[in-house]
Amino acid sequence: MESHSSPVAWYFIASGIGDPAFNMGMDEALLESVSNWRVPVLRFYGWNEPAASFGYFQRFHDVEQLTPLRPLVRRPTGGGIVPHDADWTYSVAFPPNHEWYELTATESYRRVHEWIQKAFTKLGLQTELAPVSIKTQPGSCFVGHEQSDLLWNGRKIAGAAQRRRKDGLLIQGSVQPPSDSLRRTEWEGAMRETAGWSEAVSWRECPNLSLARARATKLTQTKYARASYNQQR
Repeated sequence: MESHSSPVAWYFIASGIGDPAFNMGMDEALLESVSNWRVPVLRFYGWNEPAASFGYFQRFHDVEQLTPLRPLVRRPTGGGIVPHDADWTYSVAFPPNHEWYELTATESYRRVHEWIQKAFTKLGLQTELAPVSIKTQPGSCFVGHEQSDLLWNGRKIAGAAQRRRKDGLLIQGSVQPPSDSLRRTEWEGAMRETAGWSEAVSWRECPNLSLARARATKLTQTKYARASYNQQR
């Protein structure tokens, strides 16, 4: 990821702890906004209560049988069930003019985990990308692993889900802390230091964040906090 080119701007948001439904609303609001901002935006956030998010295309009845965690909230991205009881959660959105938007789903999935791998390497933790898929319980993200998931000592510690629309690409990811000796703030710092791919990154505060938060609040109220949406299939 190193480059000798001039740094390019990326936006950064440290959202802190949030309500499960609002967390999903905020990520969708960023996806809606990123085409106007025309630069990628990275967001770190947490959960104000134990919860589980599940993929946009999953059946609610199946999900509620597979995890005891509540509440359950449907993500705007695909993938399986993700437990949010002790994880480090992030999202990154790319506008259509960015090179990541042109990647295939397989390529962008691998690349985001290579980024996380490099951040852990910077912190002195050696990990590897899964060479093949091994699923022991379909529908659950952290049971078994998919190809290019991040592994530590053979255990999956990072997975992600994606949504590509005409206005941008959204990646939502979860990291299960691999070691008690690592701090989330250290990992977040390493992620920012190792970001980019063919260019160096210059981090800037996200503009018009109040507008994105207002949109997220509306999405929360009309969509993600509603049982009719979460249980729609």
